Amino acid sequence: MKRFGLVAAVVALAAGAHLARAGTGEGVLAVDPGLPPYQTVGGISGNLSSVGSDTLNNLMTLWAEGFRKKYPNVRIQIEGKGSTTAPPALISRVAQLGPMSRPMKSSEIDAFEKKFGYKPTAVGVALDALAVYVNKDNPIERLTLQEVDAIFSSTRLSGAPRDITTWGEQGLAGEWESLPISLYGRNSASGTYGYFKEHALSKGDFKNSVKEQPGSAAVVEGITNDRAGIGYSGLGYRTAGVRAVPLQAPGSVSVYEATPDHVYAGSYPLSRYLYVYVNKAPGRPLDPLVEQFLEYVLSIEGQEVVVKDGYVPLAKEIAEAERAKLH
Repeated sequence: MKRFGLVAAVVALAAGAHLARAGTGEGVLAVDPGLPPYQTVGGISGNLSSVGSDTLNNLMTLWAEGFRKKYPNVRIQIEGKGSTTAPPALISRVAQLGPMSRPMKSSEIDAFEKKFGYKPTAVGVALDALAVYVNKDNPIERLTLQEVDAIFSSTRLSGAPRDITTWGEQGLAGEWESLPISLYGRNSASGTYGYFKEHALSKGDFKNSVKEQPGSAAVVEGITNDRAGIGYSGLGYRTAGVRAVPLQAPGSVSVYEATPDHVYAGSYPLSRYLYVYVNKAPGRPLDPLVEQFLEYVLSIEGQEVVVKDGYVPLAKEIAEAERAKLH
C-alpha cells in the first residue's frame, strides 16, 4: 500500500505557518493569504474546452464562471465523464484542459508522447480526501484499509483474512447485525475508481455487487437513501445524508478523519492531488487563454473556489511550484 508521500513531503513545508483555521470545528482551512490575487490581462478571448474528471466537474464549472466574469468574450465548455476521457481528448485536441482525479497512467502518457513527441504537463490544482461514506445513521466508528478491502474487493490483496458482507461481521449489533452491506462505487472511466482500486484495494478486483454510479454525487445520493450503504467519493461531495468514516492505514495505530488538516499532514491514507493536464511543448509558451485560466485557478480567487466546493486549497509554496509549470 502506497502512502500519500507526494502531498506529505511538499505540504509539510507550508501547512503550519500559512494556513489559517476557519473556525468551523471540522478542520476546514482558509485559503493561504500569501497566494497572489489574479491580475487580468489584455487580449484574452476565444473558446476553451475541458474534458475529463467528474470529481472536478463542479470545480471546473465554478472556475469557468469566475474566469468568464473577468473575460466575458471567453466561452468555456466543460464535460465531466471521468478521468479516463481526458488523455484522448487532449491527444485529439478536442480539449485544451484535461482535469483528472488521478495521475495519468504510463500508457496514457506514452500515447500522448507518441503523438506530440513530449509528455503532457500535469498541474496540481487542489487537494482532496477520498472519503469512505456510510449513511448518516450508521454507527460504525472506524475502518482499517484492510477492512475496506474486505468489504469492497473480491480478491482481498491487502491480506484481510475473510470476506465482509454484513454489518454484523464488521462489529455492529442489534438491527444492524444481519443487515447486508450495500456497496456503491464509480465506473471504470472514473479516476476516483482507479485511485480507490489502487490505494484501498491494493490493485485488487471490485466485487460484482458494487452498484456502479455515473458520478460522485450519485454515489452519495445512493448511500443517503440506503441505510446499509457504503461507498467512496471525494470530500467535496459530502452532504448531511452521509458520514465519512475515519480510516486506519496498515502499520498505523492511529485513526484519521477525512479533514483538511490530515490531508495537509499526509496522515489521512486516501489523500490525493487533483490535476488539470495540458499540452505544453518544451520551451514554448502555453496558449494565452489556457495559461490565464490556470493562473486564475492558482490565484487566491481560484483557491477560494476550492474551499467553496469542499476541497482543500493549495498552500502558497505548492501553488508557486505549479504556476512555474505554465511558463
